[in-house]
Amino acid sequence: MLTLEKAKELNDSQVTEHHLVIHAKNVMYAMGAMADHFGEDREHWMAVGYLHDYDYEKHPDEHLKHTEKELLENGMDAADVRAIMSHGYGICSDVEPVTNMEKSLFAVDELTGIIQACARMRPQGIRDLEVKSFMKKFKDRKFAAKCDRELIIRGCEMLGMDVSALAEICIEGMKPYAAEIELLGTGA
Repeated sequence: MLTLEKAKELNDSQVTEHHLVIHAKNVMYAMGAMADHFGEDREHWMAVGYLHDYDYEKHPDEHLKHTEKELLENGMDAADVRAIMSHGYGICSDVEPVTNMEKSLFAVDELTGIIQACARMRPQGIRDLEVKSFMKKFKDRKFAAKCDRELIIRGCEMLGMDVSALAEICIEGMKPYAAEIELLGTGA
């Protein structure tokens, strides 16, 4: 099973751009919260979340085309590699999310981008971000326009959740790490 230490070692050997490292951490903490929600292994889900964009920096136009083989060669479990591959379902991968981990990764990848954008505008950042405020921004298609809301909705449907329920889990999971993910707010 993938450990957080191994995920960081692998990811950090490939990902150096600051915004991509922050994104990896956002997804990692959201996935930890999702693991807690489903009663699963928190560190394991966080490790998969941290590593999910392993090849993106070096191959942005071929995302996930340089992931499976390399991660398997590095001794990763096939199920963990499959989970990572599934987050690009319908975009750059044909691996359909079927487990709760896979569905969660598919849904939170884009969701954390909107959470981050929303938190960055607030004096207290993510620390006092409530779902109601997030949902206002989520409904505004011009806000964080590059974040694909249809993917988030599809992921929520796969999980049998609505967007606000998923957002609440992820926001609460990210709050304790506000400083590390640079979401302390404009007043910090």
